[in-house]
Amino acid sequence: MRVAFGPEYPLRIDPNCAWSVDTSVKVGMALREELSGGGYLEDPCAAMEGMAEVRKRLKAEGVNTLFASNVATTCFAHVPQARELDAVQIILSDPHYWGGIRKQKQLSELCEVLGMGLSMHSNNHLGVSMMTMAHAACASPHLTHACDTHYPWQTEIDEVIVGGRVKFTNGSVPITDKPGLGVTLDYDQVARGVERYNKLPFRKRDDEAEMQKHVDPNWKRVLPRW
Repeated sequence: MRVAFGPEYPLRIDPNCAWSVDTSVKVGMALREELSGGGYLEDPCAAMEGMAEVRKRLKAEGVNTLFASNVATTCFAHVPQARELDAVQIILSDPHYWGGIRKQKQLSELCEVLGMGLSMHSNNHLGVSMMTMAHAACASPHLTHACDTHYPWQTEIDEVIVGGRVKFTNGSVPITDKPGLGVTLDYDQVARGVERYNKLPFRKRDDEAEMQKHVDPNWKRVLPRW
């Protein structure tokens, strides 16, 4: 990706805490150029203490790759701790987990005061959630890094807002002057979603079962994995 897009496009990698401290250091050294220039390494290993150790060892080798997290830092009390340990330099916020748009704005202000970066973690979501995150981003003046989004993973047939999927323009979501979030629910689509939900037997994510089914019948979810 670095070769294809060039150094002006910042890159990120997220191992989801799957690496040991040693592996995190090894990969951090190997990707020192790829993750520079505004990119970051997200949650390479488990726990704030582990990330602090990786950061310390990389800096000793002259590697100043920034670390981001939405696993080690999940509440306001974690933010000054992360700064003190130098474990996380970019907080990956999310209004769904941090308490809504007002709390997101408070987090932006806290990160600015502490001199820390701010981005926004994302996941699979529909139009109401997408616009909640867009409004939260607009209300967070200290958003130092572009937001994540998994919205493109969704298909038009699943969308629950009138007019279909939220449209991106040059990589951004325009904010309208309509009331509230600026979207209206399509209640037929909501009903369809409820019907599908009630028919599905799954109620929680099970990566181990999916990996055993599609990749390796002996696969086990073990962290750290490498």
